[in-house]
Amino acid sequence: MTQPNRTVRLAAGVVGAALLLTGCATQSAAEPGDAATSDTDAAAGGPRLAIAYEGGVLVVDGESLEVIEDLPSEDFVRLNAAGDGRHAFVTTSEGFQLLDAREPELTDLVVEAAAAGHVVRHGGKTVLYDDATSDTTIFDTAALAEVDAELPEAEVIPGVEAHHGVSVVLEDGTFVTTVGDASGRTGIRAVDADGHEVAVSAECPGVHGEGTAEGEAVVFGCENGVLVFDDGVITKLTSPDEYGRIGNAYVSEDSPLVVMDYKDDPDAEGYLLTDIALVDTEAKTLEKVSLPDGVSYTFRGVTRTEDGDAVLIGSDGRLHVIDPATGEITASHDAIEAWEGPTEWQQPHPAIATTGDVVYVTDSANSTIVALDPHTGEQIATAELPQVPNEMVVVG
Repeated sequence: MTQPNRTVRLAAGVVGAALLLTGCATQSAAEPGDAATSDTDAAAGGPRLAIAYEGGVLVVDGESLEVIEDLPSEDFVRLNAAGDGRHAFVTTSEGFQLLDAREPELTDLVVEAAAAGHVVRHGGKTVLYDDATSDTTIFDTAALAEVDAELPEAEVIPGVEAHHGVSVVLEDGTFVTTVGDASGRTGIRAVDADGHEVAVSAECPGVHGEGTAEGEAVVFGCENGVLVFDDGVITKLTSPDEYGRIGNAYVSEDSPLVVMDYKDDPDAEGYLLTDIALVDTEAKTLEKVSLPDGVSYTFRGVTRTEDGDAVLIGSDGRLHVIDPATGEITASHDAIEAWEGPTEWQQPHPAIATTGDVVYVTDSANSTIVALDPHTGEQIATAELPQVPNEMVVVG
């Protein structure tokens, strides 16, 4: 199957983007070269954290954990790093609103979306997905670091049928996106830079989430396993349980090994999970691993460190370091107090983020945050927060 020439569609999308991307911010202009040095410039010597709470976003210094700015917003917002070392996208009822962590300010720049969804950063592109239309908006990530009074030009790929989905653009221009409609989500489709279909699969009921591993092997979670798109081919890896839902991928782009969340009981109440899935994108294998008794987590509580390990904040309050090859817990460190899982996923509960050799963990029950060394467990810094923290991302 061949779709209309993608070059033409994207040219039309740029015109559409001029209407889609609105705003009149008064932030300071970025200096020439900022995009190349944004990893340090974002926070005048170090990273910053954006932490969502009910009614706004805190901007926190990544070294001292001091609150730099409290930015009012809506009651419930979600956060995604823009990937440029300077900004985060705050998802609101209006769309994707750009937060500048350097100034800091919640700018007036908004990518309008009726149902702002996933944000993906890969290969120098930042990709936004609107669940209400299934339209995909694609920015050059470096260009975002240089925004002044308006957002940079973007390519917009129109959606086919609206659903809660996600898209990723590979370095050669291949566009991989989920497939579904109002009745459900079924799989993925890959289209090359010329608009020709490369591969398609409908073997992924409830497809959700995306992660790109070493060699641009892209994984998507399903209710019964995962799909791996690698070198133009889609491979289905089936869960060991009849219902083995996988919804989130925790990846390192320097490793073929992917850690994913795993749920084997469709009727289970609450959002605590006790198993993980390990996917090897080279060997094309999927393994379910049960965590030790007393260790459970939520989708918000897992990330990957710079050296490729997985780190998980358990409901026991400990930071667990996990070997992504075996699922073995290689170290556990005291981090926060033990906590109970949420009854709704939107409710505040511990979140985790990492940059370099530092792992950040929030404690929603006590409105605190801690920074740890995942190798030694040393607490680098800890602080009280003026609001109850929910989601968190590192900027810079």
